[in-house]
Amino acid sequence: MNLLFEIITPEKVIYKDEVNEITAPTVTGEITILPNHVNLLTQITPGELIVKKGNNLQHLAVTGGFLEIQNNKVSVLAEYAIKAQDIEVARATEAKKRAEKVMSEKSTDNELRVAQAEMIKAILELKIATKHKKRAV
Repeated sequence: MNLLFEIITPEKVIYKDEVNEITAPTVTGEITILPNHVNLLTQITPGELIVKKGNNLQHLAVTGGFLEIQNNKVSVLAEYAIKAQDIEVARATEAKKRAEKVMSEKSTDNELRVAQAEMIKAILELKIATKHKKRAV
């Protein structure tokens, strides 16, 4: 028995497939979801989401959102998510630098909030990309 798993962001469906296991960062800690998991609705936190299908692992960066488990269907509604292999390190590094610049200047509260969100996203992408590349070597 497998889990039907999907990750949806405001822009698009990032992942949709039958999988064996999912590990996700939640507000109460990291959880691993296997078939026949109890129904659950929880908030996810910025971190790494790991999907296991057969012998393959798929690593994704997620910045937050909600995870719902119901009858072997797992749905993640994420603010932002990206597969590790799709992360562009140069772009993430540049985004981090831009966010640092805005945060160091006298910015409005709104600009500061946007810069903080971009900083979290960039740092997370760089962390996941670095970790993923080390495994591939």
